[in-house]
Amino acid sequence: AQFRMDVSEEDGAYVVHAEVPGVTKEDINVTIDGNQVAISAEVKSRAQDKGEKSLRTERYYGKVYRAFSLAQDVDEGAAQAKYVDGVLELRLPKKTTVSAKKLSIQ
Repeated sequence: AQFRMDVSEEDGAYVVHAEVPGVTKEDINVTIDGNQVAISAEVKSRAQDKGEKSLRTERYYGKVYRAFSLAQDVDEGAAQAKYVDGVLELRLPKKTTVSAKKLSIQ
């Protein structure tokens, strides 16, 4: 199962909004490897009350996962994540590229 996600670009950073309802922030994992970003979450089932009969269940339980690549590498050290009202917001600063060093020949 997947979840809905928007990725936008600001000056010097990528901003990701992912809809991950029904989880706590402890159930969400975000990994960053260069320009690869992966978001996974464990959606846990609600315990049914004794005697309660489920007539229709459309909510998904289990693991949800999305992985995507960005045009530039992310500075993992400065990346931030917030989870508010079922929406995960990631602020992923772009890693400043180090220009190649010219070797002086002796």
